[in-house]
Amino acid sequence: MIDTIAYGLTIGGILYIISIGLSLTFGTMRIVNFAHALVYTVGAYVLVASLSLFNGHFIAASVVAVLAVIPLAYLIERYVIRRLYGESIDYAIIATYAVLLIGVDAIKWIWGAIPIPLSDPVGKAWNILGVELPLYRIIIIALSICVFFILELFFKYTIVGKIVVAGLEDKEAVRSLGIKVDRYFSLVFVIGSCLAALGGVLYAPITTVHPYMGFQVLLLCFAVVLVGGLGSMRGTFLSAFALGMVMAVTGRFWGPAAETMVFVVMAIVLIFKPIEV
Repeated sequence: MIDTIAYGLTIGGILYIISIGLSLTFGTMRIVNFAHALVYTVGAYVLVASLSLFNGHFIAASVVAVLAVIPLAYLIERYVIRRLYGESIDYAIIATYAVLLIGVDAIKWIWGAIPIPLSDPVGKAWNILGVELPLYRIIIIALSICVFFILELFFKYTIVGKIVVAGLEDKEAVRSLGIKVDRYFSLVFVIGSCLAALGGVLYAPITTVHPYMGFQVLLLCFAVVLVGGLGSMRGTFLSAFALGMVMAVTGRFWGPAAETMVFVVMAIVLIFKPIEV
């Protein structure tokens, strides 16, 4: 059972790192961003390309992969997202989904459509109560918790974070103070995109890298955000780990139903607490 718990926490940690960007984007901009899955996929592919450049050095390749998506995130925000502020949420869904489809075709053109497997970058395991747990998964769990606390400190104690939080409460009031709040929201969008790329980097050695990997994780991340509450950072953190455990426990007894149970939980939550947009 220990390995099941470890797997659930690992998946929960990765889902949190990816989902928090979606939650922040909606909370600040009221935008449902399907292109988030493209950034996640690009991060994984840049990792693959960077590993050969750095002779398999995973940390250096990971840093390059996360930084490489910043120009992509800026272009998406500047030329797509920014034009949708204040518009119907339907326009955002259609536009960002189009960006995702275009991006996936570009990935297939550049890297091909053949799945690329990656090995465990750590290659070591810890023996916990007689169960061998990969050290890499423990690192993912610890890293996701660190990301949570870093974001909490960022939004609570930094000037930029306080402006963003104030903008979430009353955007027009912040603008009346002469603060260009949309510029700070753009920064949040880039931060969320970098976290999505980090999620792709961390998940790549556990799964295989392929052009459509973003579609599957996108649905799971939307479930996390809806269960945790749109725009709620703490809610996203708790729901990510809870749904990760749901996947792990369900998969232990009935593998094919692991992901289905995530959406069952989401449906139950939405019955008793419908979303407000």
